[in-house]
Amino acid sequence: MSSPAPAPVPASPGSSSQQRKRGSTESVGMYAVQCCECHKWRTIATKDEFETLRANFTDDPWFCSKRSDCSCEDPADIEYDNSRIWIIDKPNIPKPPPKTERLALMRGDLTKMDIYYVLPNGKRARTIGDVQKFLDTNPEYNDSLSAESFSFTVPKIVEETVSHNNAWKTKKAKKQDKVNASNSKN
Repeated sequence: MSSPAPAPVPASPGSSSQQRKRGSTESVGMYAVQCCECHKWRTIATKDEFETLRANFTDDPWFCSKRSDCSCEDPADIEYDNSRIWIIDKPNIPKPPPKTERLALMRGDLTKMDIYYVLPNGKRARTIGDVQKFLDTNPEYNDSLSAESFSFTVPKIVEETVSHNNAWKTKKAKKQDKVNASNSKN
């Protein structure tokens, strides 16, 4: 299989086995960013560091030289291949507001990610409407949180890194069967 040349963006490689072990917690097993110069993938130590990079990616692109122990001459930390599931996040998603956490959860059939925010009361918000309800019932947070500071933009699962998975194949086949049935009725 030929290796695609994805645009330099933050990414989160993970695996379906990691997702199953974690159940309802974050599906992401590792954070990585692609150098804008050499296009090698570099791992990011923490989720917080990844979120900072992602929030500022367009204004402050990432280069290997930003890491003291790294240069473009060094081998990649991780290779972009289908040995794991790759999730590509959009750049410039704001860092989660204080006292909140952004969770990216992969569905069991590996077809989509769901985004949730854990709010200061420990409950999960799935939409801006959920955040607004929380703020309406907890006005003490109105000074530090606003609904506009949450992004429910869903990362893209790279299809070629899941297309070998049986759960994904089954879901894709069912979806195609529905399309075929709909087309035959017309």
